[in-house]
Amino acid sequence: MAAYLQWRRFVFFDRETLKEPPGPDGAGGKPFALPPGIAVCDSGRGSLVFGDILRETAGIWFLPRSLQLSSFQAYKLRVTHLYQLKQHSILVSVGEDEEGINPLVKVWNLEKRDGGNPLCTRIFPAIPGNKPTVVSCLTVHENLNFMAIGFADGSVVLTKGDITRDRHSKTQILHEGSYPITGLAFRQSGKTTHLFVVTTENIQSYMLSVKDYPHLELDTHGCGLRCSSLSDPSQDLQFIVAGNECVYLYQPDERGPCFAFEGQKLIVHWYRGYLIIVSKDRKTSPKSDFAGNEAQNSDKQVLNIYDLCNKFIAYSSIFDDIVDVLAEWGSLYVLTRDGKIHVLQEKDTQTKLEMLFRKNLFEMAINLAKSHHLDSDGLSEIFRQYGDHLYNKGNHDGAIQQYIRTIGKLEPSYVIRKFLDAQRIHNLTAYLQTLHLQSLANADHTTLLLNCYTKLKDSSKLEEFIKTSESEVRFDVETAIKVLRQAGYYSHAVYLAEKHAHHEWYLKIQLEDIKNYQEALHYIGKLPFDQAESNMKRYGKILMHHVPNETTELLKILCTDYRPSGDNEGSGMLEGKKANSEEFIPVFANNPRELKAFLEHMTEVQADSPQGVYDTLLELRLQNWAHEQDEQIKEKLHNEALTLLKSGRFKTVFDKALVLCQMHNFKDGVLYLYEQGKLFQQIMHYHMQNEQYKKVIEVCELYGDQEACLWEQALSYFARKEEDCKEYIAAVLKHIENKNLMPPLLVVQTLAHNSTATLSVIKDYLVNKLQKQSRQIEQDEQRIQKYREETTRIRQEIEELKASPKIFQKTKCSICTSALELPSVHFLCGHSFHQHCFESYSESDSECPTCMPENRKVMDMIRAQEQKRDLHDQFQHQLKCSNDGFSVVADYFGRGVFNKLTLITDLPSGKAAATIEAGLQRELLIHTKRGT
Repeated sequence: MAAYLQWRRFVFFDRETLKEPPGPDGAGGKPFALPPGIAVCDSGRGSLVFGDILRETAGIWFLPRSLQLSSFQAYKLRVTHLYQLKQHSILVSVGEDEEGINPLVKVWNLEKRDGGNPLCTRIFPAIPGNKPTVVSCLTVHENLNFMAIGFADGSVVLTKGDITRDRHSKTQILHEGSYPITGLAFRQSGKTTHLFVVTTENIQSYMLSVKDYPHLELDTHGCGLRCSSLSDPSQDLQFIVAGNECVYLYQPDERGPCFAFEGQKLIVHWYRGYLIIVSKDRKTSPKSDFAGNEAQNSDKQVLNIYDLCNKFIAYSSIFDDIVDVLAEWGSLYVLTRDGKIHVLQEKDTQTKLEMLFRKNLFEMAINLAKSHHLDSDGLSEIFRQYGDHLYNKGNHDGAIQQYIRTIGKLEPSYVIRKFLDAQRIHNLTAYLQTLHLQSLANADHTTLLLNCYTKLKDSSKLEEFIKTSESEVRFDVETAIKVLRQAGYYSHAVYLAEKHAHHEWYLKIQLEDIKNYQEALHYIGKLPFDQAESNMKRYGKILMHHVPNETTELLKILCTDYRPSGDNEGSGMLEGKKANSEEFIPVFANNPRELKAFLEHMTEVQADSPQGVYDTLLELRLQNWAHEQDEQIKEKLHNEALTLLKSGRFKTVFDKALVLCQMHNFKDGVLYLYEQGKLFQQIMHYHMQNEQYKKVIEVCELYGDQEACLWEQALSYFARKEEDCKEYIAAVLKHIENKNLMPPLLVVQTLAHNSTATLSVIKDYLVNKLQKQSRQIEQDEQRIQKYREETTRIRQEIEELKASPKIFQKTKCSICTSALELPSVHFLCGHSFHQHCFESYSESDSECPTCMPENRKVMDMIRAQEQKRDLHDQFQHQLKCSNDGFSVVADYFGRGVFNKLTLITDLPSGKAAATIEAGLQRELLIHTKRGT
């Protein structure tokens, strides 16, 4: 029970008296007055409706907003009750046409006219049974299917069906009792219809949507006439009953809350969430039992407007003898017995809020704003003002609660600046927590909140904050990790980094702060391939320094067949990935032993490893071989390095491998690479540098056929030696002599530099050479004699051809070898042809097709000699006349003049080698060779 004496009073309504509209002359401003005799009234459909009790008029009056009063006579004696429907232009009235107790109910259709008056669609007597009685109250359902009439004898008549027509409705007695009916109200909830019936002594509820209309007694006390009403949905359509001590609210099946509003209640209405009660002033005399208000017409009456939801009195004022309170056009109209109408206009929401602000009633302002459905921006402004008020009073705890309610509307920096003081850090923490819970925090807010936790050393709150549900993270994770790391909360930072897959931050903290290298390495092994690869490149050196064996093993897996260690379900289904092993070689910068193991593993399991792997492995083996002191181990390392060289993996990087072997003075490797690269002169020079004479001879014997200059270099090398090298010089000279590699004069000049070489060394060489040349001269002279004899014979044949006839005795064609037939063609060379064969194969009519190829070769050689002779003369002339002889020589070299002339000749098949043409060819070739 709430005592209204504790409720604050406000003036949320403006009161004024209704004035007459200005007339044609502009005059007006007088208080509007109703005609005398007005006893009942109602409102709806844009008009105030009044009924009088004067016998002369017995009319119903309509007052529209234009204040042009109109009326018509509805009854002959008086109008006792009116009910104007809000959703239909239907008016129901109760009045009397005859003396005595004979009330009539009339239903008026205000939209239809009958002789200028509203159309009366139905008339029926209001009599419960056969016993006439006075009508005490009336109510009509808005769906026009129910009408209830209460009587002073305690009866209630219910009309069901279309209330505007007699045919479609049925009237029956719903309730009978011994106490007068003082109030009726229909309540519609979904498809369920209830009728509240209140008497002076009890309250009942009837369910009209169920057959037989079951009822329930809600309370054992009632109220006077017009002291009940039905609330709107804001109060859940509760039935309001105003007793003298309390006001009760009822649901169809139970009693609700009650309010201790003392005083004799005369009128009760519900208007827009307000409860309007007209009661007698406390100075007045006691109440009457039933309808006693008419006995005290001159008393002062108090009109109170209550806000039950927010628990304050919105308006309170004293009036003289109120007839009723009506609601229309957004205002309240108070009708007094003197015919005046007083208008109560509700102030707008902003004005009411400002009034509350001036009194610092912020809680009440907030409740009022919510009940008026103020938007979130307006509410937020109220919360801000309330928070500012509490902050200025020093109530920081209360202020922060109000500021929290502004989140989402008020800029957070406005609040944060107020609470940055260290003494208010717990308030700031509360605000920032809520800001994060609503997912409205940015990175700066996260930083600030975590700093607050660390300043307060509140580890439990810190853990609760960071261990939010995975589906909804309300803060910037990376920022939180940074702050926690900076504050030294490494375990919390690592937890966040691992939970939200911030791999880089996890590894940074583990390696740089916690120094837990083993755990960091294990974590990398659980990452997807791409991230594991990038992190091993970044942190591999650190891990290799502290946990070399484990790091090497992970790198082996990463570069061969990597699957995340934690992915047990999908590891067998997905094909493993592998990284480029060459890219991880820098990781082993200071760990040669692990590097060697890694590289050897890669070359064993992955033969197509990058070239850099083999290069590095070779360099590593050569280094180990060069620095090893133990002979047995050194021999083993020597074999390993040489085996690697012979694996065939260094063909594309021959130079690099050669440089590595030379740097480490790996003799066998250098020689092997020279041999593979066909660098025979380098092999020989290598042996020359080491003065290995036998090796020099062996190289010449092995590779001299492929590169003849090796023997010449060997001769020069031995010729420069001051030691006794006669044995080696003799061997070289023998080979030079057999292969005719050097002119004798050049051999003599080369050996002239050796002081130990005597004539006996080259005696045999010179003798053999001279003997060979002598034999060659003899052979040449014999050949010359032979060519001269052949030339003489040929000249004789030419003379014979010129002087004597030629007899052609050929019997076969020289082309087809068939018997020769006329017509035929004969040449002086002795060849004969069928005419058709000659025409088919001959390129010229004057040349023999058989002899023409050989003749052309001879002619070409002759022209070449003549051209060369001409070029020689021209070259000599230009060389003598030019100022720059070198440019002339260079020009002729560029034109290919000094290129060696090579002619390849093929003898025709079936032709004897001793023919005249062959002899001429040989003679020309000999002369050409001698000329060059």
